[in-house]
Amino acid sequence: MAMPIPKKLWEHPNPKETEMYRFMQNVNKKHSLDLKTFWDLYQYSITKRSEFHSEVFNFVPLIHTGSFKQAVDETKPIDSVPRWFEGLQVSFAENLLWSRSVDDPIDHHGNVGKEDRKIAVTEVREGVSETRQLTWVMYRSLTAKYAAAMYKGGVRKGDRVVVIAANSIETLILFTATSWLGAIFSSGSTDMGTPGILQRTVQINPRYIFMDDATLYNGKRVDLRQKMVEIMDGMKDCDQFQGLVSIRRFQYELDISNIPRTQTLLKFIDNSGPIPPIERIGFHEPSLLCFSSGTTGIPKAIVHTVGGILINHTKEGVIHEGVNKDTVSLQYTTTGWIMYLANVGQLLSGARAVFYDGSPFQPDLQTFIKLIGDQKVTRLGISPRWMHEVAKAGILPREITDLSKLQVVTCTGMVLSEQLFKWFYEKGFPAHTHLANMSGGTDIAGCFAIGNQLTPVYQGGIQGPSLGTAIAVYDSLLPNGPGKEVPDGTPGELVATAAFPSVPAFLWGDKHPPGAPGTKLHSSYFARFDHVWAHGDFVVIHPVTKNMTFLGRADGVLNPSGVRFGSAEIYSVLERHFPDRLVDSICVGQRRPQDNDESVMLFCLMRPGQRFNKQLVYEIKEAIKRDLSKRHVPKYVFETPEIPTTVNLKKVELPVKQIVSGHIIKPSGTLLNPQSLDYYYQFAKDEVLSAGKEKL
Repeated sequence: MAMPIPKKLWEHPNPKETEMYRFMQNVNKKHSLDLKTFWDLYQYSITKRSEFHSEVFNFVPLIHTGSFKQAVDETKPIDSVPRWFEGLQVSFAENLLWSRSVDDPIDHHGNVGKEDRKIAVTEVREGVSETRQLTWVMYRSLTAKYAAAMYKGGVRKGDRVVVIAANSIETLILFTATSWLGAIFSSGSTDMGTPGILQRTVQINPRYIFMDDATLYNGKRVDLRQKMVEIMDGMKDCDQFQGLVSIRRFQYELDISNIPRTQTLLKFIDNSGPIPPIERIGFHEPSLLCFSSGTTGIPKAIVHTVGGILINHTKEGVIHEGVNKDTVSLQYTTTGWIMYLANVGQLLSGARAVFYDGSPFQPDLQTFIKLIGDQKVTRLGISPRWMHEVAKAGILPREITDLSKLQVVTCTGMVLSEQLFKWFYEKGFPAHTHLANMSGGTDIAGCFAIGNQLTPVYQGGIQGPSLGTAIAVYDSLLPNGPGKEVPDGTPGELVATAAFPSVPAFLWGDKHPPGAPGTKLHSSYFARFDHVWAHGDFVVIHPVTKNMTFLGRADGVLNPSGVRFGSAEIYSVLERHFPDRLVDSICVGQRRPQDNDESVMLFCLMRPGQRFNKQLVYEIKEAIKRDLSKRHVPKYVFETPEIPTTVNLKKVELPVKQIVSGHIIKPSGTLLNPQSLDYYYQFAKDEVLSAGKEKL
């Protein structure tokens, strides 16, 4: 059956004025081409990957030393993890702190470019009307001072520095100072439990941990000193670890004198020595260490290269989103999520970044929205969860604050439903705003699918792939092996068929060479299909619009009687028909050792005052049957008291799927509410399923 063409919601009023169009014309002129559309440009970017990325490098442009003959050897497959821009040395810190035109000279002190903005960062805390601001001059000065203190404290190129702190000015400076020295930065959120923090820090054996002494979330101030004690105890066997540095988060610093091997940030900085030179490192060398969600085990320590994150984030920010020195960006994130990098990355283009710390729902839903207007934000990064809560509350952002400056809203973290696309343009936000849905992840420090300014936004899905990233959809029913691409309109597994710059260098502690059979990197991404990256997402590409729709995780795909579909399809129906009765839901497949087929189980979290009963179950099943098909209807529908989520509020299906299928799991520290999993163990028993049917 042909896929219907979704409703067109937005298109750029003057695409020839966009950075993407300007970039395309540069390519045309230099290489005597006639690229006219986004899809022309995309095909060029994946068939001439080395040439394309060289043009991106020149277009930005990045501060560097050295030279290169080619961006990459295109004959090498992605699982060989080929090196990019060999011969170049770069510094993430230097490119954050300074900017240059193509003709600007560079000296070894990094004194390039001109100051064309006064404010680099505005920090706003939950429930606090006052803001803190960091000028570019202060940013450079403080970064140099922090780098000097770190250097005197023994931090050198390749050392790891961990920051467990808020989305704050101090965290930004620590990030930049770490990069100044050529060291490797890793960050985590203060709301993560001690086991989760130690699962990460112990395996990478950092030189220092910097940590806030207190935190505020949902109106509650939390003293973190006991967590510091627990962390220090857990780090006792790490031979390179030199101690913990306590960051004052509020007006007065807390007394940490009884915590062993711990000093305040003020004392640490006051002990600084001469400012060391900026350490430019090889394009392919490590700079950022991120962790997978690890919802059912030890998180993978993913190592990203300095050049990979630099060129990828400037490509996505400048060419895809049009970020420039006039941009004011507010990316809602914690420091424990890859979107923290997107938050910091705005500064690469000279933009002003608004760093928000706390819950976007406190003290009410309107406060955060008013902040967008008050700060004259031009680029907002947010999650579907936030948008859902605002829409559910009947709040219309465009009616409560001035959003005339808002050009782009990026949205990621989970699938953005068709209902929210419709609400965004019909009720929520100005018609001129570009809603740029996107998907990628920590694994690649960027996007596989992303918005662009040259094609329309249609209701549902994502506009298209990220330039320079060769993606395909493979038959998900095939076993591990060669793999086979399916035609547009057929759901399957998302894969990347060729190397791109932000493929991780390796996993920390893994065998070498990276990507080779027997390594964790290979088993995580390359073992599914030969010589391609299997990302683990279940997707479909529209045959006409070429939009990508993410249907769920491939390892959590629902498969009753051989009919495969994603949980996002079920969630979309519930959001469309039952927003007044359901807060949330989670849909998983159950197949225990004794089961001959998979059963779909749907768990519903009710709104206060709403009852779960037979009538509701009937209505849910009828709505799913009507909107999707009989085969999509869950076999079981139950009520649940809580939905398990990560600390970034992403609901996690895989642990629930494993539990109801008869497995006992050890939840990782990334779960915000690990105790919520206890409820689901009962559903592995036949008598519970039978009782549930009888009760209804």
